[in-house]
Amino acid sequence: MNIILLGPPGAGKGTQAELIEKNRKMVQLSTGAMLRAAVAAGTEIGKQADAIMKSGGLVSDEIVIGIINDRIDEPDCQNGFILDGFPRTLPQAAALDDLLKKKGKSLDKVIEIKVNDEALVDRISGRFSCAKCGAGYHDTHKPTQKPGVCDKCGATEFSRRADDNAETVKSRLMAYYRETAPLIGYYFAKDKLQSVDGMAQIDDVTRQISEALG
Repeated sequence: MNIILLGPPGAGKGTQAELIEKNRKMVQLSTGAMLRAAVAAGTEIGKQADAIMKSGGLVSDEIVIGIINDRIDEPDCQNGFILDGFPRTLPQAAALDDLLKKKGKSLDKVIEIKVNDEALVDRISGRFSCAKCGAGYHDTHKPTQKPGVCDKCGATEFSRRADDNAETVKSRLMAYYRETAPLIGYYFAKDKLQSVDGMAQIDDVTRQISEALG
């Protein structure tokens, strides 16, 4: 089974992809991880991507599709893959369709994780983590048990991602609705789309996705 997870930043795509990977023995394919792996392996397309990134440029859709092309041919993808963070645009979706068709493969499901924008801004802007062990927390939903002390390792230093603030999150949401949200209609028209309530508890979202996948 080959699937795509759709949803705005902070919707929980990464978390759910990891759970699907574990429960269904599928492979999570993140474009960032695939790019880094291709560069590290020194593949021809990895060398192209490395040169562009070192010059400060953006890696083209053609190169990303090329990396996906190489990656899904690897043995661990034969049981299915989960695309998280790709495609982001309609041209990328069309290119992915062409690639899979040439390989005799197809997408089985596209899962849209629906969230409330206001709650999403709160969810992301309240995130922080332990600077020592990386344990994740939230100002409102998951504070440390003892104020200022990590539950996991007892450290007292914490950090926040520079882009985890309300203004940046709203900007990222705007980019999502402008560039990626049209994919919802695209895959609905192809009868591939299933939507789940991303505002539910993680276990419930997992259950909804499992039911959607069958």
